Amino acid sequence: MTLRLAFWELSPALMKNYTTLNQQLEQSTLGKALVELIYLRVSQINGCAYCLGLHAKALRAAGEPDARIDQVGGWQVSDQYTEKERAALAWADAVTHITTSGTSDEVFAALKPHFTDTEISDLTFTIITMNALNRLAVSLRK
Repeated sequence: MTLRLAFWELSPALMKNYTTLNQQLEQSTLGKALVELIYLRVSQINGCAYCLGLHAKALRAAGEPDARIDQVGGWQVSDQYTEKERAALAWADAVTHITTSGTSDEVFAALKPHFTDTEISDLTFTIITMNALNRLAVSLRK
């Protein structure tokens, strides 16, 4: 695919703020590994090949086993994820597919045993920021 616009060069101040937001999310109590797992799942849903490669590489560099990275697309039927991760992945799916499936009370309630309200807020920011970057990368062909 041919790059349409180098958005990171054309909007450097916005990209700097985006990078700062990502760094803050990775330093949150969610932990970098969960944030990267969510980034990977959201990028799968959105079909962002660039982001898939980037986040799979980051997870491998952090020591995540290949099976956990390879099976994230089928997390619902995989035995690779904790209940906490399953709740986060279900929320990522719901928020990313918000226009077609909404965010049910059931999916939201599943977060409560595993995350504080602040962490749920941070998790939601993680999901929406990855959705935003996926839309930039896919539409402008990064």
